[in-house]
Formats: sequence, C-alpha cells, structure tokens
Amino acid sequence: MMFSRQKISDNDKGNVLFIVLLAIVLIGALMVAVQNSGHDSNIDKEKLVIRISEVRRYVSELERGVSFILQNGYSEADIRFAYPDAHSDYGDLSADADKTDQMFDRLGGGAQYRTPPPGINDGSSWEFYGHTALPEVGTGGAELIAVLPNVTQTFCEAYNATLGYDSATQPTDSITCINGGAAARFDAGTQFSVSPNTVDTGTFTYKPSLSGCVQCTVDSSYHVFHVIMVR
Repeated sequence: MMFSRQKISDNDKGNVLFIVLLAIVLIGALMVAVQNSGHDSNIDKEKLVIRISEVRRYVSELERGVSFILQNGYSEADIRFAYPDAHSDYGDLSADADKTDQMFDRLGGGAQYRTPPPGINDGSSWEFYGHTALPEVGTGGAELIAVLPNVTQTFCEAYNATLGYDSATQPTDSITCINGGAAARFDAGTQFSVSPNTVDTGTFTYKPSLSGCVQCTVDSSYHVFHVIMVR
C-alpha cells in the first residue's frame, strides 16, 4: 500500500516561522522589561520572568472561568470562589449541591485553584473582590477583580514594567486598598459595591487599567490586580 505525504506549502512554512520569531521577540521584550526593573530581589531575574508569566496565565484562566459560568446562565453576582484550600468566607464547595456557578469546579468555571508562585509575596492566597472601579474600565461600576496580595516591591515593579509602567513608581491606591481584606471578599453575602473604591486615577499611566500592581498608601503594601470581569 502506498502512502502519500502531504506537502507543506511555502505559505505554511512562512506562517510557522513568523509565529516562532514573534514568540522570540515577545520573550525578549519581557526579559528586557524585567532586567530594567527592581533591585535586591529575593529571586533572580530569570525566575521573575517565569513568575510573571505564571501569574498572567492564571488570571487568563480565571477570565475564561467567568465566561463559562455566565454561559451556564448565571449572573455576575452568582459567581462563587469556594474551595477547600480557600478561606471559608468564600463558602463550602462540598456543601454546594449545584456547582455550576463555582469557579473552581469542572462543572462551573473549570479553573484550578492555585497558590501563588513561591518567592513573590508573603504567602497570602489569591483574593477576589467586587469593591473597586479601575480607571476607564467598563461603565464606572465595581469590577470583578482577582488580587494577589502583599507582593514584594521587586515583583510589583517588574510586573508593571511588562505593562509599560515606569518601574520606579507604582499606581497608588490611597482611598480604600484594592486588597479589601475579609470584609470585601466576593461571596454569598458580599458582591459588588454600589460605592466602589475609585483608586488614585491620576497615577495610572495607561487606561483602561485592566491589570497592574498598586501600592496602598495606608501601609505601603503592594498588590497585583487583574480585572477578570468588566462591568
């Protein structure tokens, strides 16, 4: 029996080469951004590149999870973040008979519950809030935001550098910290604030501000945020 081998066209070869070159350019840009930011880090710059990529991939996974839950017919206020390793404020996943509104269940958002990568914060878990409106995002209401609390200054600067912010300064959050703590956790009793924290809009270089790292002026702490649903 004779088998024919499908020929790869010159166009296909050109497309593959373009994708490879584009990937190399993007990785190079990320490396340069990280190398130009931060000093005295507890982790080296190569690991910073990896950690930033891990964080960016994870928030993208959470965005997809939101879309899946909404496709299941739920409203934005119905989204839940319960998981055995998450804080009990987010609910009890095992006690939920219908898990199609749960971010961290295969029947719902299908996202994995992940702990923060090592060496970039104080070990605090990811938090989920609906109490902040970011500059020029959506209609001015509170967004659904994933927050990685208490990151190091080095990681904060490196993360912002990849987004184009000046690595020497961070956007400031001088009203109510974007890390809202226990009282603001998005759960059955606390959803979207009707009077959201508006942060210090003038310090955000790029708008709309869907992602970044802010410094809370109350205690000088640093927090990575990413809008996983715009409202």
